[in-house]
Amino acid sequence: MATLLIIDDNDTVRDGVATVVHRMGHRAITAPGGQQGLDVYGSEEAVDLVITDLKMDPVDGMDVLRGVREQDPDAVVMMITGHGSVAAAVEAMQAGAFDFIEKPFPVDLLRSKVEKALAVVDARRRGDRLERENEYLRAELDAGRGDGDALDRIIGDSAAMDRVFTLLRKVAPTDSTVHIHGESGTGKELFAQAVHDLSRRADAPFVKVNCGAIPDNLLESELFGHEKGAFTDAVKRRIGRFELADGGTLFLDEIGDISTAMQVKLLRVLQEQEFERVGGEKTVRVDVRVITATNRDLDAEVAEGRFREDLLYRLKIIPLNLPPLRQRPEDIPLLAAHFLDKLAQRTRSRASAVSDDAMAALQGWAWPGNVRELENVMEQAMVFADGDAIDVEDLPAHIVGGRRDDLLQLPRGDRPLPEILEDLERQLIERAYAKAEGVKTETARLLGIKTPALYYKLEKYGIGEIQRRGSQDSEDSDDGR
Repeated sequence: MATLLIIDDNDTVRDGVATVVHRMGHRAITAPGGQQGLDVYGSEEAVDLVITDLKMDPVDGMDVLRGVREQDPDAVVMMITGHGSVAAAVEAMQAGAFDFIEKPFPVDLLRSKVEKALAVVDARRRGDRLERENEYLRAELDAGRGDGDALDRIIGDSAAMDRVFTLLRKVAPTDSTVHIHGESGTGKELFAQAVHDLSRRADAPFVKVNCGAIPDNLLESELFGHEKGAFTDAVKRRIGRFELADGGTLFLDEIGDISTAMQVKLLRVLQEQEFERVGGEKTVRVDVRVITATNRDLDAEVAEGRFREDLLYRLKIIPLNLPPLRQRPEDIPLLAAHFLDKLAQRTRSRASAVSDDAMAALQGWAWPGNVRELENVMEQAMVFADGDAIDVEDLPAHIVGGRRDDLLQLPRGDRPLPEILEDLERQLIERAYAKAEGVKTETARLLGIKTPALYYKLEKYGIGEIQRRGSQDSEDSDDGR
């Protein structure tokens, strides 16, 4: 249903046109004069077509045309003219009017002209979106993305990854907002793509925005679009990522980096599925599923007053926590084999395997940069390898000399202290658990804590397989391990 504004100082003509518009299934707003019509146009959320009489006092149809197009350069305006005013109507079309209709006019002709005008409105909007879609797709192709099913590109068969896959498959078919939390390099974008690929929106756009890479003063325009003249460089209307993702999925990466002012605007979109372009007054409505991601602790950000609690509730309807690579070392052989195949052409390497000693070194490293760091290390090792397999000497020195049971990895300093302390505690427990070969009572003894407390922490950090049978631990401790 379209919205039409009918402006005419003749009550009979004005009401007659409105009746025809209503019968066509559209909404009609009327105004008895040019100035009233401009006031209505400026206050309405969205007017698709303006039909105005040419001869009115004191504000005539040409004044209406100029005023409407000042507010929206793409506005579609149709003139109503009296007998003998055709020359003036032609002048109006030269000034930007779409069409004119001469009084008295048959109903069928009015219907036909309205249908043609609304078709132009629809075509312009589709053309604007198509231009932005092509622009976006070109950028995606340049980045080498968008190939294949994302779920097939996620490597791992550890218990930790199985839990993530199970949750992902349950969440994907819904329209619920998903928030992905994971350290840098864990593949948050790939998991977001997988949620989209398994959803009912899979054939619609999957649009990505890295909120941390766009200055805050430009992010609003990037998300919501802008009207021509909204700022110095706005030479034409540009639709934003929300409109581009209409019917599909919008992935907002690094959501923890957006300002509090932008958080307010994002909250409204999530609640109402509507917004205004920068410099515009007309409300745009969309149907978009939102997936967000961050490596920050948003609960801590809320406590510090840097993130809105009401927005966090909206985002974390379905939380998806990605395990760091150090918590799933059993997946490293699979990932290494994947990178050997993926990087073979780029590196021109003969290496097609990893020696046992080199694999032990890879599995012993804590991987603060996660899967992304592993890929970089594999590429470097393939370049240096002379034989058919990567050996220890082909690996970076810090990987070989820095096994995780020999040292702790200092966490990044851009996180809250409680999160950093938890990271260090997890590393200490992993180190003790490995040294005790999985025996819980021995792990607790090495850490100097009670066994029930250890069970809680093992479950909290997803370390090992938790067995709450005291007899099993007794047997383990008695067999001399």
